[in-house]
Amino acid sequence: MSLEAFHHSEPLTLGVELELQLVNTHDYDLAPYAEDMLRLMHKTPLPGSVVPEMTNSMIEISTGVCHSSSEVLGQLTQIRDALVKSADKLNIAVVGGGTHPFQQWHERRIYDKPRFQELSQLYGYLSKQFTIFGQHVHIGCPDADAALLMLHRMSRYIPHCIALSASSPYVQGQDTAFDSARLNSVFAFPLSGRAPCVLTWSEFEQYFDKMTHTGVVKSMKDFYWDIRPKPEYGTIEIRVFDTPLTIERAAALAGFVQSLAAWFLAEQPFTPCEDDYLVYTYNRFQACRFGLDAVYVDPATGAHMPLREHILQTLDHIARHAGSHGASGALHILRGETALGQNDARWLRERQREEQLLAEVSRQAALRFRGQPL
Repeated sequence: MSLEAFHHSEPLTLGVELELQLVNTHDYDLAPYAEDMLRLMHKTPLPGSVVPEMTNSMIEISTGVCHSSSEVLGQLTQIRDALVKSADKLNIAVVGGGTHPFQQWHERRIYDKPRFQELSQLYGYLSKQFTIFGQHVHIGCPDADAALLMLHRMSRYIPHCIALSASSPYVQGQDTAFDSARLNSVFAFPLSGRAPCVLTWSEFEQYFDKMTHTGVVKSMKDFYWDIRPKPEYGTIEIRVFDTPLTIERAAALAGFVQSLAAWFLAEQPFTPCEDDYLVYTYNRFQACRFGLDAVYVDPATGAHMPLREHILQTLDHIARHAGSHGASGALHILRGETALGQNDARWLRERQREEQLLAEVSRQAALRFRGQPL
């Protein structure tokens, strides 16, 4: 199978996907209500889509093509409000967060869809452990070569994306000591990690042809990379974000991606190379483990500095581009919480310290998702 042609998209447009938890309102464990939710949601005209995910206690929502983070927020608000209404009819709740804090993976059931069943046969128990929840952000690119340059430039800022979105400290009822434990599950898949450092689409086509020739890969969906090109949309897709606890933060993260991408396109600030990836896995681990308290190693200079400090510097650096695309408010939200060392993982831990009951933490997280004050 040959690689699909890279389609045209309007540069710097956005698309956001959120994978969400469905929980019962008795003990706030995951509940197998995806099919019922989809049936109810299909009765309501909405932007974007609502589709099943790997196991039947998950759903994925997505926006249509948006031009700004405020438009992302507007569409997510419409979808969120419809989700909450449907969930109330089923006496369940919808929750953000990168992991459910105490669900048991062996209790999960694979959603009855051919691709999910095929993946279950291939990956065994990893498929049920893939009951994790992420935010994906698509950003429109001028052309295929520009998409690859943007992908590799964006790779320097993957730790920033991880730390800003981290919301998965708990797994199977235990504090993992990671801010984003979710990505450990993703990394278990053989085609995860980083994309190959090729900078032209013709080189990428050659790579794809070699991979399909091995029989390991059939389509771009088989790559679980942190960032991957999506030629059918004319975008690159950043996949390392945990699903935030609120749609406001999800929209702010989309604004961050758009502002970075605008900087890359306007100034072409550096030329990516393979050496950029010497510290990639280390930086990725640091951000997953320590969140905003991580150490960041600059790929260009080898200098070590607090990731929080580098995020704040980056937000200041891209502020002018954010203003041009209506993302100043998004960056203001992220700057304020970064300065305080606050992300969703910290909020979840603070609630658990106070409540000493993860079910109550999930209940409060469900209220946060629906926009209800605690």
